Amino acid sequence: MQPSVPRYEERLTAPRAWWLIAALLGVSGGLVTLPLGTLWMLGGVVAAAALAAVVVSSYGSARIRVVADSLVAGEARIPLTALGTPEVLDPEEARAWRSYKADPRAFMLLRSYVPTAVRIEITDPADPTPYVYLSTRNPEGLAAALTS
Repeated sequence: MQPSVPRYEERLTAPRAWWLIAALLGVSGGLVTLPLGTLWMLGGVVAAAALAAVVVSSYGSARIRVVADSLVAGEARIPLTALGTPEVLDPEEARAWRSYKADPRAFMLLRSYVPTAVRIEITDPADPTPYVYLSTRNPEGLAAALTS
């Protein structure tokens, strides 16, 4: 049996500037441990940089996929039959939906460094979640994959 091929797939990777900050945190770890000696300094650089890299990598590992009959967003797996029509949000509208228009019951996979998003109503009457908000760099492509 052949595994299903995703109709859409995106990873919300962290921006390059965050990796630079992780490297600078490694340098600061070395500076903090410098008075203890050279080996301690090297250990501080490695430990601080590794810890910062793990944090940046885990935050930037969120994925959005449309596979077979489901939308997989982070940890959530939502059947396409439970979704309404996707609404493509420009940066201004996306900011509004993740702030003052947001519903606390909504499922939101948001990343502040991704300016655009897609909002999809949940049509399943048994589900208390009103909508799904997904940050995406390609909102038109995600909306097309959800409607095809």
